[in-house]
Amino acid sequence: MIMIRSIIRPEKTDSVLSALMDAGFPAVTKMSVVGRGKQRGIKIGEITYDEIAKDLLITVVKDQDKDFLIKTVMKFARTGKKGAFGDGKIFVTPVDEVYTVSSGIKETGSGETEEVKI
Repeated sequence: MIMIRSIIRPEKTDSVLSALMDAGFPAVTKMSVVGRGKQRGIKIGEITYDEIAKDLLITVVKDQDKDFLIKTVMKFARTGKKGAFGDGKIFVTPVDEVYTVSSGIKETGSGETEEVKI
């Protein structure tokens, strides 16, 4: 399994979430975050805004769905055809285990499942 964390412009969030839902990936965690990337914030006149509002979308998918999900996020999060500074970043990390709290089911990255006794 793979965890994909996408930091994107807030105005692109609805279109990304809609595209993921339509593609069969409804499970997404969304958080509002602030930060700055290579652009080091925005300077307007004498004021520099170095904490830019972004949204963080987190989802976990099977290994074989990784490329599709990344391409979908990039397509719908990009500003214009070529994109622009500040459109965001996508971080990909492996997931070894997932636990479902309600059922007590443990799922491993290899697809095995077992019930965890409390």
